[in-house]
Order: sequence, then C-alpha cells, then structure tokens
Amino acid sequence: MDHRRVSGVLLHPSSLPGRGGIGDIGDAAYRFVDWLVMAKQRRWQIMPLGPTSYGDSPYAGLSALAGNPLLISLEQLVRNGWLDEGALDGAPGGDGDWIDYGAIIPWKKIRLEWAFAGFLAHAGAGQRADFARFCAEQRSWLDTFALFAALKEAYRGEPWNRWDEGLARRDPAALAEVQQMLADRIRFQQFLQWVFFRQWMELRQYANERGIQIIGDLPIFVAFDSADVWANPELFYLDDSGNPTVVAGVPPDYFSPTGQRWGNPLYRWDRLAERQYDWWVERFRILFSLVDIVRIDHFRGFAACWEVPAQAETALEGRWSPGPGADLFATVQSQLGALPIIVEDLGLITPDVEALRQQLGFPGMAVLQFAWGGDATSSYLPHNYSRDLVVYTGTHDNDTTVGWWAILDERTRQHVRDYLGARDEHIAWDFIRAALMSVADTAIIPMQDILGLGSWARLNLPGRAEGNWAWRMRPDQINSDLAYRLGYLTALYGRG
Repeated sequence: MDHRRVSGVLLHPSSLPGRGGIGDIGDAAYRFVDWLVMAKQRRWQIMPLGPTSYGDSPYAGLSALAGNPLLISLEQLVRNGWLDEGALDGAPGGDGDWIDYGAIIPWKKIRLEWAFAGFLAHAGAGQRADFARFCAEQRSWLDTFALFAALKEAYRGEPWNRWDEGLARRDPAALAEVQQMLADRIRFQQFLQWVFFRQWMELRQYANERGIQIIGDLPIFVAFDSADVWANPELFYLDDSGNPTVVAGVPPDYFSPTGQRWGNPLYRWDRLAERQYDWWVERFRILFSLVDIVRIDHFRGFAACWEVPAQAETALEGRWSPGPGADLFATVQSQLGALPIIVEDLGLITPDVEALRQQLGFPGMAVLQFAWGGDATSSYLPHNYSRDLVVYTGTHDNDTTVGWWAILDERTRQHVRDYLGARDEHIAWDFIRAALMSVADTAIIPMQDILGLGSWARLNLPGRAEGNWAWRMRPDQINSDLAYRLGYLTALYGRG
C-alpha cells in the first residue's frame, strides 16, 4: 500500500439501482464509477463477489472462487443478442428500496436460462472461442464449482452432506456418472461464470482507466455448504459424516453479549501448510485478478480464531485456537508477489494480532462510530490515528451513522459534539468530514452515510440470520449535487 491520501465509497453492486430488482454490474455500475470520478474519489469498496445462498450473505457463499450470477447484467445480455428486451420487464421490486430475494432469484434465473439458450443459438465464433478459452484457463476451480452448483440444483438446494453418499464423498465413479447425466446443467453453470467474469473485468477496466481502484473483500472463513468444503474436506475439521466438529465465531463483543456463532468450519492449518497453502494461493490469485486491493475480513483469525464446539448453541463455549500467522502470507507472497492488502482488525485485538499486522506491514482499520464515550486514549479517535490506516465512518456491519445517532445516549452524544463540533442534524456529514480530514491515508464512506439515511437502510445486523443485504439506492440518488459536495471536502483535505 502506498501513502497517497485517497478516499472512496463502500457500496456493494447489489445495492445499485436499476430495473432488474437487484443491483448488478451493468449500466448503473458504470454510472456509479462516473459519479465517483465526479466526487473526486479513488476507491470503490465492495463486499465478496461470490454466489450467495441461504440468508443472501456475501460472506457465506457457495464458493470462495466463483462469481455471483445475481450480479450479471441482463441489459448487457440483451445487447449481446442472447435475450429479448421484453425479458427485463416486470422484475420483482423494480427500482424500489429493497431486494426481494425470494422473488428475484427465480425471476432472474429464468432469464439467465433464456440467455444461455440464446447464446447456444446465436453466439458468434469469437464468443464461443472466448467461452472455451475461459473454461480451459479456469478449469482448476470452474469444473468443480459447476458440478457442485448443478448437483445443488438437482438436489433442490440440499447441503452436500445430504446427497447420495457416493457424491457427498466424491467417489470417482459416482462423479463420472453424474457428470454425464448433468452435462447440460454443468455447461450452464460454466456459462454463468464466463458471463460474470467477462462483465466484471470490463467494469473493472472502465474504473481503472478513470483512476478508480476497487477494494475487494476476502472473508477468512468459507461456508460449510460450499464447493470449497465439498471438494476439500481434508482441509477442514469434519467428522466421518462430513459434519463440522468445531465452527468459527467470535466471543462477546460490541455486536452481541453472547458472541457470534458463525458456523463456518475451521481449517486444518497443519494440512494446508503441508500443501504449501495451495488452496489459499489460488484464492488470492483469483481475487487479485478481479480487484486491485483486498480487505481481509476477520484478520485476527490468522493469529488465533474463536473455536466453538459445533453442538454449542452460542459462542460462549468457545476458546482461542492458533492460526497460521505470517507463514501463510509469506507463502502466498512468494508465489504472487507483493500483496496490496487492508486488514479488518476490529473487535477483541490482542497484542499478537497487532504484532502480526505490523510484521506483515498491512494497514488496519478504524471506525468512527467506535470512538466515543470513553477517554482520549481510544484508538478510534482521530487524534490517535497513524497514516498507515483506513478510516471508516461505519462498515457494512454497523448501523448507518444517522441511525446510530438516533439511539445514542446523551452522554456519548455530547462527547461527539464536543470533539467534532458536530450538529445533530448534520451528524453523517460531520463524520464524513472527520474521516476525510484525518491523517489516515485512506478514508472510506458507506454510501448510506453520504445519502444521510437512517437505520432502515442498514445493510447487515450481525447475528440476524435473515433480512439483511437488501437495501438499494434509487436512480436519482446518484446525482451531481451530492458528488460536488463530497468532492469539495475530498479536495479540501488533500484526497482529490
């Protein structure tokens, strides 16, 4: 990471406006890049791009390597000649404020099926050659994921450990038989990945050419019901039936008095080390082909993670279990070179975690919402920042700043007012100003704070299984007045 003063906006593509019922990587994404340029921003931070499953969380996807077909632009498929214009009419939710996942998933899947049929019928020689080349170049992960996704479909969404035993255990004869039976469905899944990667890379190039770098997100853990665990059970703590014996979580913290029981299976770091962390090297390689900078979620898990017995109902029964430390990153860097990484070092951070971050030279994070109500030594207060830091007004796990302020106790509010000279009616922009004027090299602002939205626009409430990840912008909210206001402050504090 260099030491230029820059700033950016946190907005996942699913929250973009558009008539498709869910934000995608089509026209609205290009307009958003243009808006970022107008606002003098240099970073666009997103969340994981993988295919989502139950709960719709990008942090619990069906694959750590694949892309999310729900983000594919149907408008671009119309322009490709594979889909009729009328197919875009009648999307559930339309341009509304919310994503209705239960309705939009089957609606969009049908249209992606139509596009695949259109591709088979009308694609030119160049397009077919590009598809074949993609399948060949990405075979190391694509074949496994496409088969997994086709089997998930055949088993009506059942977790892989409830499939027929031969398929759950990846018996070669059983896999060979089902590959023939599901050949068309496997090809469809490969097509979706080709389209996603093709559309995303074009969008990334558009952003890069205009001076915008994309910050991607790498969750340390993967979902149990994923192609990653199904294809590599030996790398995780599983019993003879394929069920996790221990799962990931965090101890009691700011978000939950009983901690958080995430449920992700834990890695067998000893076996990964024996294999020179090959799965992790591939994961980093693919992600860095899609984004410019990577934010590692829950970095502290590489020093030690909170290990919870799988049968426990909460995270209170957990214990700390050591991670791979610097060895993993040294191995990845030896194969991929220097890595532009930001680490999420929030929560219960012990000296070993901070020592690991400093050893690796990765900048950490500070969240302004965490700064108040204590004394002047809080590391989240701007006067304690260092340059090698990324400051946020809030993250995807926080309430919006307006929503947070609305339920804040009066004593803490007064601390904010005294420190920032803040005004209640402008609290979101007072926070934005504080982040931009700080000495931290990078400042990232959630789009909800730029828009001054309340709690109703919160993206995620940790510990809540459903009802998250659904907020969307409206088309008129990407406007020049807002861009000029943000751009003025960005230039004023030397981040333009």
